[in-house]
Amino acid sequence: MIFRLKLYQRYLMRETFAAVALVLVAFLVIFSFFELINELRDVGKHGQQMWHAVVFVVLGLPGLIYELIPIATLIGTLFALSTLARHSEITVLRASGLATRQLLMTLFRVALVLAVLTFAVGESLVPFAERITQEIRLKGMSRVIAQKGFETGLWVKDGRSFINIGEATPEGLLKKIRIYEFDLENALKSVTEASEASFELGNGWRLKGVVKTVLEKDVARVERSETGEWHSAVNPELMSVLMVTPERMSLFGLLNYTQHLSANKQTTERYEIAVWKKVIYPLAAFVMVSLALPFGYSHNRVGGVSLKIFAGVMLGILFYALNGLFSNLGIINAWPPFASAAAPSSLFLLAAIGMMWWVERR
Repeated sequence: MIFRLKLYQRYLMRETFAAVALVLVAFLVIFSFFELINELRDVGKHGQQMWHAVVFVVLGLPGLIYELIPIATLIGTLFALSTLARHSEITVLRASGLATRQLLMTLFRVALVLAVLTFAVGESLVPFAERITQEIRLKGMSRVIAQKGFETGLWVKDGRSFINIGEATPEGLLKKIRIYEFDLENALKSVTEASEASFELGNGWRLKGVVKTVLEKDVARVERSETGEWHSAVNPELMSVLMVTPERMSLFGLLNYTQHLSANKQTTERYEIAVWKKVIYPLAAFVMVSLALPFGYSHNRVGGVSLKIFAGVMLGILFYALNGLFSNLGIINAWPPFASAAAPSSLFLLAAIGMMWWVERR
């Protein structure tokens, strides 16, 4: 508990939390500003208004917080330790007998809180905000009717037709489609069922396994065909808005969907990598405080605080880039999902261990 901590632990944790919070808020302001500029380009298109842009930016904050906490942890911890080192407070602590392991354990307490915060935001706020964003976007485009989990699939309105899609992949492939077409008097005119639909640019949707039931007064006529065409305003771009990307899904949702894909003998690599990233990414806070610690010991050999902050920013950008790179490489090369997800953090952890060893040797 916090009241059992020693005085230097409380002080160090307070300074680190304050620095991390400051860096995180600064990043959120910068990224939100650029995101607002990007959203303003769409104002006036598809019914999007100014308030839509503001709402989208606000709803995007949980995703930004989730992605930026590890980077803010690195830069904030580095700033706090560098400031303490500049004031010779780190030197005093070490001279009084404080070992590197004790200092690192104190920083791990900070990392634990930030890791729990990262996991909580990623599991609760991010999926919820992403779903609300998609619904608002689609309502602005006058296309969405409802989306209730995955029990009945996705419902989309297109003119006088209602489309029920049982499954939709991020790649734009639709499965278990039902198209309910109504006449001007709102009477059901026909029901078209298809096992699968793929989009062909310029030709619309190509249906497979088509069964069409045509209702004419009191008579129902069934037409069957191997393939068919479906011309609709619904397109892969629209469907991609409906679908939550694996990185923005909750861990529980990812596990369920991965099991569903596996049971249907479909490719699961992308989702398995996303599952492991959900587990490993919050733990990056521990790696970041470990990487920042050697900078607190090097104030006499490395430049000032500004240079260290610049190094922290560059390392943060590198970590963010490696996360995306290894995920894509893992999918392309069929690497083990755990290895693809853990590689960036493992590389940074090795760098942190090497730097601490070097500092201790000096």
